[in-house]
Amino acid sequence: MSDTQARPGRVAITEYLEVDLKSERWHCRRCDHDIGHARNNYKEGLMVAERDPREVHRPLIDEKRYEFNFGPDPEWCRLIEFYCPSCATLMEVEYLPPGHPLTHDIELDVDAMKERHADKLEEQAQ
Repeated sequence: MSDTQARPGRVAITEYLEVDLKSERWHCRRCDHDIGHARNNYKEGLMVAERDPREVHRPLIDEKRYEFNFGPDPEWCRLIEFYCPSCATLMEVEYLPPGHPLTHDIELDVDAMKERHADKLEEQAQ
């Protein structure tokens, strides 16, 4: 089994994120760390790092000579990275204006997912 293959009873949501339908919990697909309740924002259970966007997107021209250099202005844009607290796998990156709350980008209908995957859950129970 590869380290990112969905485990039995779980549904892969992203490359490194899966949901356990029995326990209704988010899990890291790399290390199986329990991230939090699947009905909540998975980002609440991750480590968060804010980076200066100029570290990632270096200015294209000399910023000492020119006011505008094609690099993101940290006064207008922040780079937020989300990591698994157990294995430090980078799970998500967001570009947000300062002061903007973290986004809730994945909201699952857990009940509908359980219904859709009921046959797999029954097989696993036996």
